[in-house]
Amino acid sequence: MNASPVRHFLDLWAVPPTALREMLAEALRRKRARAGWEKARADADAPLAGRMVALIFEKPSTRTRISFEVGVRQLGGQVLGLSAAEMQLGRGETIEDTARVLSGFVDAIMLRALRHETLERLAQAAQVPVINGLTDRSHPCQIMADMLTLEEHFGTTRGLKVAWVGDGNNVAASFLHAASVFEFELTLGSPAGYQSARADLARAEAAGASIRLMSDPFEAVSGADVVVADTFVSMGDTNKEQRLADLAPYQVHAGLMAHAAPHAVFLHCLPAHRDEEVTADVIDGPQSLVFQEAENRLHAQKAILTWCLAQRG
Repeated sequence: MNASPVRHFLDLWAVPPTALREMLAEALRRKRARAGWEKARADADAPLAGRMVALIFEKPSTRTRISFEVGVRQLGGQVLGLSAAEMQLGRGETIEDTARVLSGFVDAIMLRALRHETLERLAQAAQVPVINGLTDRSHPCQIMADMLTLEEHFGTTRGLKVAWVGDGNNVAASFLHAASVFEFELTLGSPAGYQSARADLARAEAAGASIRLMSDPFEAVSGADVVVADTFVSMGDTNKEQRLADLAPYQVHAGLMAHAAPHAVFLHCLPAHRDEEVTADVIDGPQSLVFQEAENRLHAQKAILTWCLAQRG
């Protein structure tokens, strides 16, 4: 057990800004250091040697699961992957009891949860770091990968104009949390009834972020350096047809991208539904960075893991 306080990674706003910027630099350094290496080869320093990380999934996953498994192994550690169906998390056993039990077996826990409350309760009772792999309220690991992608492409995130188009969901919330730390201007283009939560907007504004809210998607992306979209219908949404109808005007297509800056890039956390929230010519076109963004989940999460498990206070 670490002598230093437990470092959780639950939300970007809850982590010191200097630590987030250090993680971004660490992610970029580690990615560059292993350029051309075999995927299964461990990093030279193998900082997680002798460590065990539990990955728990209440929701199915492609990028989160694979990037964390590969990341832990590249850092020299070992992984225990578990689905909710294999556990008694919050059902036959309390979340707090599960946290205490797991703390005796592993060095860190990544949870992809249906509800943010589950993550918070797990972290409050755990004696090891807990990492937010996604909840209904936020997706901080994804946004760290997005910041890494923008840093690589533009050289800096400072001063960038980022336009979010569509539902003000959990991923949009984490963009709000990141805006002040990484010093980009954020415009949220969403229809009535789909705006981001007031608490997230208030927190971002209190932190000094530059935030604009708009209902017109064309006005939202005007002059933007970065256009970001996400699925119109997420797992657990029961009103699919209504959501598709309400959000259809916010589809990112070539005509919308033409209102952004000529050098603008497109991001999407995936999975994508072509011809719903984005057209194929955009997501598969030259402005799209989505597959670089997906790979960067690996490198960003390695930096998060090393920060959470660092020996220093």
